[in-house]
Amino acid sequence: PSWCSALGGNMSQPSPVYSNVSIALHWTIALLVFGQIGLVMAHDVTHGSDMSRTLLNLHKSGGLLILALTLVRIGWRFKEPMIALPAEMPGWEKLLARGTQIGFYLVLIGLPLGGWAASSAAARDISFYGLFNWPLLPIGGGRDAARQFIEMHELGAKALYVLLFLHIAGALKHQFIDKDNILRRMLPFIRPR
Repeated sequence: PSWCSALGGNMSQPSPVYSNVSIALHWTIALLVFGQIGLVMAHDVTHGSDMSRTLLNLHKSGGLLILALTLVRIGWRFKEPMIALPAEMPGWEKLLARGTQIGFYLVLIGLPLGGWAASSAAARDISFYGLFNWPLLPIGGGRDAARQFIEMHELGAKALYVLLFLHIAGALKHQFIDKDNILRRMLPFIRPR
């Protein structure tokens, strides 16, 4: 899609609700992201224990699953482009909404790649939910390189928190102040206004 349609969505899209595939991907990734935040908090509380290592392994697996699902979601976007934003929405708000969505894609790819790179640099195996060992990237550098990747990973997590705030605040504003049915696109059981 062109930049114009990326900002305004697909003008030919007749449906005000996304497909079941888009909705399932959105909410699965959202639940995994909040799960990741919970795992990090629990890991920090239990630091140094066997439980901490288990939580970290679950965090790594969750990150890689988010990476895979985000790539699927981007691929799905070619089949089902974004729905147009309301015509009456101010241009700055459209830009912020689409910028936030693009930011999510970047962070949901960058964060897992950073964690994967850190484990790879430190030559630490990644057990994907105990099913198999995820292949490591051909990255050397040992602990120093791993520490740099983790610092970037933590910076990405801060960007994620900002994006989450903007996304949730925007959705609530559209639902309760603008009353323009934007939230219904991902929660079709909400009654149209």
